[in-house]
Amino acid sequence: MLSGRWGWVREEARATLPAGIFTTDPSAPLDVYRDEVMGLVRELAATGSPAHGFPREVGGGGDVGASVVQFEMLGYGDLSVMIKSGVHFGLFGGAVQSLGSAEHHRRWLPATIAMETVGCFAMTETGHGSDVANLETTAVYDAATQEFVLTTPHDGARKDYIGGAARHARVASVFAQLVTGGPGEEPRGRGVHCFVVPLRDADGALLPGVEVEDDGVKAGLNGVDNGRIRFTGVRVPREDLLDRFAQVAPDGSYASSIESPGRRFFTTLGALVRGRVCIAAGAGAATQQALAVAVRYGLTRRQFTRPGADGAQEEVVLLDYRAHQRRLMPALATSYVLQLAQNELTARLHDLQSAPEGSVTDDDQRELENRAAGLKAVATWHATSTIQTCREACGGAGYLAANRLPQLKADTDVFTTFEGDNTVLLQLVGKGLLTGYAEDFGELGTWGTVRAVADQVRSRVMERTTARVTVQRLLEAAPGRDEDADLRDRGWQMRLLVEREAHLLVGVARRLRRAKAPGADAAAVFDDAQDHLLAAARAHVDRVVVEALVAAEEECEDDATAELLARVGDLHVLSLVERDRAWYLEHGWLTPGRSKAVLAAVNELCRELRADARLLVDGFGIPEAWITAPIAHGAVPQPTPVPGTGRTTTSTAGAAPVEDSAAVAAVPVQAG
Repeated sequence: MLSGRWGWVREEARATLPAGIFTTDPSAPLDVYRDEVMGLVRELAATGSPAHGFPREVGGGGDVGASVVQFEMLGYGDLSVMIKSGVHFGLFGGAVQSLGSAEHHRRWLPATIAMETVGCFAMTETGHGSDVANLETTAVYDAATQEFVLTTPHDGARKDYIGGAARHARVASVFAQLVTGGPGEEPRGRGVHCFVVPLRDADGALLPGVEVEDDGVKAGLNGVDNGRIRFTGVRVPREDLLDRFAQVAPDGSYASSIESPGRRFFTTLGALVRGRVCIAAGAGAATQQALAVAVRYGLTRRQFTRPGADGAQEEVVLLDYRAHQRRLMPALATSYVLQLAQNELTARLHDLQSAPEGSVTDDDQRELENRAAGLKAVATWHATSTIQTCREACGGAGYLAANRLPQLKADTDVFTTFEGDNTVLLQLVGKGLLTGYAEDFGELGTWGTVRAVADQVRSRVMERTTARVTVQRLLEAAPGRDEDADLRDRGWQMRLLVEREAHLLVGVARRLRRAKAPGADAAAVFDDAQDHLLAAARAHVDRVVVEALVAAEEECEDDATAELLARVGDLHVLSLVERDRAWYLEHGWLTPGRSKAVLAAVNELCRELRADARLLVDGFGIPEAWITAPIAHGAVPQPTPVPGTGRTTTSTAGAAPVEDSAAVAAVPVQAG
């Protein structure tokens, strides 16, 4: 069920990914580690799998969804390899593919696929990260030579944190402010455009005018050679402007099929949305790896004693403790539901980017961008919190590098801020929702009640849902605020999520209307409402994610799988309600007694799913050879009596291997 539409890519990865991706040594000297990662990316390229997403005309597979899933599968291994590969194939190659012409594809993409050249993606600057529109690197057109002259005006405008720049990249896709003018026209700024700019020669020496400084050791991902780039009068031919959306003629005249500069800018960035979809996918894989380690350890590690069936004291498996279940089981359930949402988002990206030219509407593109931004934020925050929880749940063993959790924690930490800072992305989601519902909000002053507008917003929510018929049916059958409603009724759960989203959206719209009042300070009004806007955006993402669960439940044909999925889904949704129960209490959707019942239901679901914990982590489909943490392969502890105490203790010495698997048995276990 989790494999989704591109299950064949997952099987391909399990069969072909280089084994070295799972056995790297991040503690090796920096240059040694970076070169090892680079070598593994080349091995990966030799399998042909990174070519899935490139056009068939240049030797690719023409399958956008396959490229996302291929990237996702790398998230089970060394994340430096995943990011290094993503920078070259996904960001550099993706920029050429999305922003360039057929001629650019012919010139650059075959060499990218074959790794005959290594690329990087130079967008972020020291002084501007999320605020791409105000980047300060300039590209001034010189009509006399038909070249663009790239300049870094000051240190705040240097390209910073550019993966691949410090050591391996030979060429970069550089985002800069284009300045040009036609005959008799003063040169002027045309906004941010992308250029292909060589950085090094064939021997690796920097080209004239290019300066590179190593960013140095980071908290994680040290196999990726991040660097800072400065340009001093670097000239590139006119043909190296990636000109899908705008062109500069030999005489400097500027033309674009998109007249509005603002729309042109957002169209350019929208073409790069695949990066956010990939980061959400990779974060999910890394989180699943951490959960596999922590849950398997929790099923074998014993701690403290209680009376057994025969009255003797025996040590208890960690995952039998309610507190331990509370740590891991809700996170495990959420990882399942996020995977379903990720599969759906990948399919939507594929369908839109594979659609015939001109068939995708602006609304389609905005919705994709909003969903990608929202899921990237939620998935990477989930990764950060869950991997930390897994580390703590494994105690001192979780702190050992050999058990992978410290490296997973360090490597995923930056996911919350690259490819878009999560808080900024949720603001983007919130603004997009307000724009989408502008027609409803326009009459707020005369409608008078939040309830009336919430009804209108709710109907719009239903129009945009992916499982519209199913969700509508569930909502119509839901018991509303009935104290006796079944907490595990999916319709009742969906009603809570939809009501929260609609109410928050209406509330933030009312607050922002004050910006239009005479003499109002619009910026101050917006700042004052930011917390409300973020809450509305998060509520929207929560609802969209659960819709993916509903769609999967509707499609599931195996009764046993459907029953287990229902309990996994219940735990995820009721954990959301538990998180926000103060809001539901304040707004009358939960009584105090009902709120306590939600807590009890979460506890009961943790207990029920504990019996299926191993099945669920095995359900992620991670091959045994990819789970390299020794504590995930611990032997089943055997109880032995402690003389004179009336209790038993455990030892791993001589015990049978978990699941009696040959792969597990081959992993040496340190007794004690």
